[in-house]
Amino acid sequence: MAEYSKIESALIHGGIYGDAATGAVNVPIYQTSTYEQPELGRNSGWEYSRTGNPTRAALEALIAELEGGTAGFAFGSGMAAITAVLSLFQAGDRVIISSNVYGGTFRVLDKVFRNFGLGYEIVDTTDLQLLEARITPEVKAILVESPANPLLTVTDLAGVARIAKAHGVLSIVDNTFMTPYLQRPIALGIDIVLHSATKYLGGHSDLIAGLVVVNDDALAERMAFIQNATGGVLGPFDSFLLIRGIKTLGVRLDRHVANAECAAAFLQLHKAVKKVYYPGLPDAQGYEVNRRQAKNGGAMISFELHKNYDVRRFFRSLRLIALAESLGGVESLVCHPASMTHASIPKDIRDRVGITDGLIRLSIGIENIDDLLQDLERAIEESEVR
Repeated sequence: MAEYSKIESALIHGGIYGDAATGAVNVPIYQTSTYEQPELGRNSGWEYSRTGNPTRAALEALIAELEGGTAGFAFGSGMAAITAVLSLFQAGDRVIISSNVYGGTFRVLDKVFRNFGLGYEIVDTTDLQLLEARITPEVKAILVESPANPLLTVTDLAGVARIAKAHGVLSIVDNTFMTPYLQRPIALGIDIVLHSATKYLGGHSDLIAGLVVVNDDALAERMAFIQNATGGVLGPFDSFLLIRGIKTLGVRLDRHVANAECAAAFLQLHKAVKKVYYPGLPDAQGYEVNRRQAKNGGAMISFELHKNYDVRRFFRSLRLIALAESLGGVESLVCHPASMTHASIPKDIRDRVGITDGLIRLSIGIENIDDLLQDLERAIEESEVR
């Protein structure tokens, strides 16, 4: 067994490493739906691939180790992972969510789970005093993103964990933007961590996946039942691709973040830019909190141009950075949250929390930084209304 103490090594050797039967350094793709049983009532540990698959099990062991949790669970998408976590609750329960979260999270709560009696409340979780004041007997969970999507607001995760434990509710963190390489919420006391693994963990814009990690055996047993009963599992080939993507997470994120820090500084100094949202900037909201709980500011940036710049023209003028949904791939992507990722949130709520029609979200890739800055500069210049 490999010996290591650092996460860069765990990314490569963690979980279930290789194949003992052949010595292969990669876990094989067990592309099977079922498993032959030697006799009635006895099997080799595997029965049916919805319940368990060796390739998926290797991935689940890997993410559990990386997040420092008890058990991991792999799903067919980030939304399937969120849906499974929300299935822990029942009619009459309420979930507190951060004031800016991924639009899909809001949509599934507002349009699906509300039909079954699960309520929610949007709260500014950066204000811990306000958060605690909003906990009623009906509240069973606090679900936050930090940094949040798309305004990159930072919530004190250790503070959320303390409040949740004091009131006997679950704390849930969507760690998609940071990954365990930059932030480990369970070490801060959080109960459940989830990921859209489509993003940085996969890293190459070639798969859709979701992951959940829990912090104790009782939660693990409940999540395993929900995963098997509802069946939204990740297939073996995508599990293999995700393991492969995670192996390079460290080196990719180092480059992502280095580029993002340069891009954020560039945008902050640009005369055309009204505001930059990036938790790695010293004057950013939550900068000191983020320094305590994360390795750095990550690689997501949002910004607004002044009114004499046309956002549509800006998007049309980009020649390297792609206008597209998603984030976290090796290529840089840009999107318009109000009409894309957060369009499912009603405009009055978007306006209230600050997701304006002029907001631009930028996922910085690993291209040469000079090429990225040149593309941004040209697009900004061409978008000016003269």
